[in-house]
Amino acid sequence: MSLEICYLIVSMLLLFAFFDLIVGVTNDAVNFLNSSLGSKAAPFSVIMIIASLGIIAGVTFSGGMMEVARKGIFHPQFFTMPELLTLFLAVMITDILLLDLFNTHGLPTSTTVSIVFELLGAAVAVSLIKIMATTDSAMALWDYINTAKAMAIVGGILLSIVLAFFSGALMQFISRLVFTFDYKPRLKKYGALWGGLSMTAITFFILVKGSKGATFMDAATITWIKTNSFMIMVGIFIISAIIFQSLMCFFKINILKPIVLIGTFALAMAFAANDLVNFIGVPLAGLNAFQNAITSVDPLNITMTALSKKVQSQTFIMLSAGLIMVITLWVSKKARTVTETEISLGQQDEGTEKFESIWLSRKIVNLFDFLFGIVINLTPKIIRKLVSSRLTPVTDIKGISQAEKPSFDLVRASVNLMVASAVVSFATSLKLPLSTTYVTFMVAMGTSFSDQAWGRESAVYRVTGVLTVIGGWFMTAFIAFIVSFIFANILFYLKIYGFFILLAFAGFMIWKNHRTHKEHEKDKEEVRIYNLHKVKDFHESMSQTFDHLAFLLKGIQESFDIAFDALFEGNLYTLRQERMRVKHFQNSTNIIIANIFKVLRLLSKEDQGVSYNYYQIIRRLQKLTDGHRDTIIRASMHVSNHHKGLLDVQITELKEIKKVFLNIFSVVETAFQDKQIVDCQDAVEQFYYLRELVDDFNENQIARIIDDSSKTRLSILFYAISGNCVMMAKQNVKLLDIFNESFRLNQKCS
Repeated sequence: MSLEICYLIVSMLLLFAFFDLIVGVTNDAVNFLNSSLGSKAAPFSVIMIIASLGIIAGVTFSGGMMEVARKGIFHPQFFTMPELLTLFLAVMITDILLLDLFNTHGLPTSTTVSIVFELLGAAVAVSLIKIMATTDSAMALWDYINTAKAMAIVGGILLSIVLAFFSGALMQFISRLVFTFDYKPRLKKYGALWGGLSMTAITFFILVKGSKGATFMDAATITWIKTNSFMIMVGIFIISAIIFQSLMCFFKINILKPIVLIGTFALAMAFAANDLVNFIGVPLAGLNAFQNAITSVDPLNITMTALSKKVQSQTFIMLSAGLIMVITLWVSKKARTVTETEISLGQQDEGTEKFESIWLSRKIVNLFDFLFGIVINLTPKIIRKLVSSRLTPVTDIKGISQAEKPSFDLVRASVNLMVASAVVSFATSLKLPLSTTYVTFMVAMGTSFSDQAWGRESAVYRVTGVLTVIGGWFMTAFIAFIVSFIFANILFYLKIYGFFILLAFAGFMIWKNHRTHKEHEKDKEEVRIYNLHKVKDFHESMSQTFDHLAFLLKGIQESFDIAFDALFEGNLYTLRQERMRVKHFQNSTNIIIANIFKVLRLLSKEDQGVSYNYYQIIRRLQKLTDGHRDTIIRASMHVSNHHKGLLDVQITELKEIKKVFLNIFSVVETAFQDKQIVDCQDAVEQFYYLRELVDDFNENQIARIIDDSSKTRLSILFYAISGNCVMMAKQNVKLLDIFNESFRLNQKCS
């Protein structure tokens, strides 16, 4: 490798540091935003400003962590500058691609795990190359790798999963026993003391334990803080308690809100201090290696012993990185996607679940249900009664609509933030790059578990979500190691050609992920259309429901139109696309049905007639979407299995069925959209015509079966599609009838 190429690689490493900061913050924003956003502790802009200030403060505490990238995974004294630049470049390309992939799919993964295993994979690759190139070398692979430090990091990360979950669960259980779900009356009694303890704990871990990593503190200041740490903590406790008590007594402020906001600041600060190494540690290590080598007589062959020594990080570089992180936090749409995943898994009330249940989640739920049953039976009845009375969730909050209701309350939000920031800050003080994602996610899951957010209606789905995220973490480690290992080999053997190949590949993958994310956001935006924003007035909510039905019917109509043509042409790709959309329509249907249940709760017992008509929508809608799903799946499976295509006469008959069928859809959708009562007779006549048409075509199909021109599978497909069309057309007519009757009643009431 020539010196000119080294200049190019160092320049690219610094550029990659910029991109890695963007994808890293996008992934890790969930770590410090989910509690304040989920509890709606303050307006969105206020939360973002406080988190931004926390990031800026935190980067100045991250100096000590930079050593992990330089010497935490391998021994730099055994590598030359070109070898380390090859290693670091492979790591950065892998890191950007991996994090961007997870961000696209809204899964929070660990930037710490990714960087550690990327460094490990690339270091192993370069070490093996060196060992194979030198046949008489007495060094083995483990001599190049800092196995003790690497194992300590990996062990700490794995331990954090269990520790964070149980710490969060235990602290939330204790907090809920003290405050209960109806926490406001008790907050006046114990709130100031609890707030003082929270502030003391977080200040101890961030200021006292984290000060030795600060780039702006001299040795004398750090020594003074450590010497007087007890007095500092006592002072903070007393001052915090007095301030919080004053806020409650004189200003009637809910002190949990400032505690959550302070916790957001603290966790953002802990995140920046602990995780900045994941984004810029490797590029800075590459820059240090290049700067040390260039001053020597033989820059291409000198070993990098200098990287083994302590290097003081520059505050300016840290603040510049912090500024990029803050800008990303404000503008990244993918950060919102990742945040939504964690909030949805911890929301207190049942709702639309993001994940489906799997056999493992069902087994885990059954196991815990069995174990808790044993614990409950062994617990004295008086204790069970006392605990149960203090842990009964409050379902309704006065003066707050369903749309404005937070995913969880401020008590849980404050515990999330304080426990997570304490664990992360303590790890930072030990120079262990603990995964903030693992800690904050598992603390949030532990607190939601203690709060009984995982009830019978949602437990299996929430557990599936947690297993999916944790599985993604282990996949992160495996993929990071393998990909960085491969990339390091490509760069080493192909030199500059390998560099441009990987650069082109990275650009293509980022562009592809960007398109995928836009499609996901479009799908989610369509789903959001179905959410009722206000469920207070029955007639207004009913009107909105028919708006949603119109939008859903239009989508199903378009899907059928596309699927029919694809079946006629044997277009498997299009059929698979429509099969993927089936789940979207099912989710939309479930949301509409959930909305109907919300609206039905507004009715009194005297409104049984109205409620029965409204309930009928559920039955019709379920049959409608079941028919759509069955038709799409049958068509895609038929073509996918390479069965014989439809006969020309069958295509002609199905085209006639399709024309009448879609006309009925169009009539109903237009009525719902325009909110005008229409004469059902036209739709009814079209339905009868469709039924007669299908009867005639079924007789034709019998003749084709007799003369063996239509094989068994083809006949099954034809009958299934024509039968589903009749059934779905009937449901449309029934929906139109319900619509007309509902709006007549609505006009009478108004």
